Amino acid sequence: MEEKNQETTETANVAPLPQVPTETVELDTPLTRGKQTVAKITVRKPLSGALRGVNLVDVMQMDVLALTKVLPRITDPALTEAEIRNMDPADLVQLGTAVSGFLLPKRAREEA
Repeated sequence: MEEKNQETTETANVAPLPQVPTETVELDTPLTRGKQTVAKITVRKPLSGALRGVNLVDVMQMDVLALTKVLPRITDPALTEAEIRNMDPADLVQLGTAVSGFLLPKRAREEA
């Protein structure tokens, strides 16, 4: 019985994961995956791990190569690199704007 109480106490001391902000982007040109059509993409605010291997300045400037690496890690449904390379440029700009907006400090977002 004591072992169970210790386990419960240890679990209670673990902080819950913070709610990660998201933004939903409606695509001008929906993607086709077999018989499925994807018209909306949800973008999660990237955590540091999702930004590994890219230059943050490149992400902020919506560099296509940087977005091609980051977007598959933070989109739902998860985009593939091939889908991003074949995407309507207007849709890529929308997704890039969502990502770069997440990287701004709160103060800058409030002023915008």
